[in-house]
Amino acid sequence: MSEEDVLIVRDSNGAILKEGDSVTVIKDLKVRGSSGIIKRGTMVKNIRLTDDADEIEGKVEKSVMVLRTEFLKKA
Repeated sequence: MSEEDVLIVRDSNGAILKEGDSVTVIKDLKVRGSSGIIKRGTMVKNIRLTDDADEIEGKVEKSVMVLRTEFLKKA
């Protein structure tokens, strides 16, 4: 894997996110396909990176969700 192939994932403030980091939600988010809301300040621990630099996977309230990095900040 060359340096050009490495995917750099950044949060809303530009901090680099790595596998296993914890992040905080910076805005209330509606959950697609549900009436639920992820509240501002919710901590998402042990994130997993996806193939997309703009998205991460994390467990929120006992279910795994894909979250946009523009609404997250590194904890």
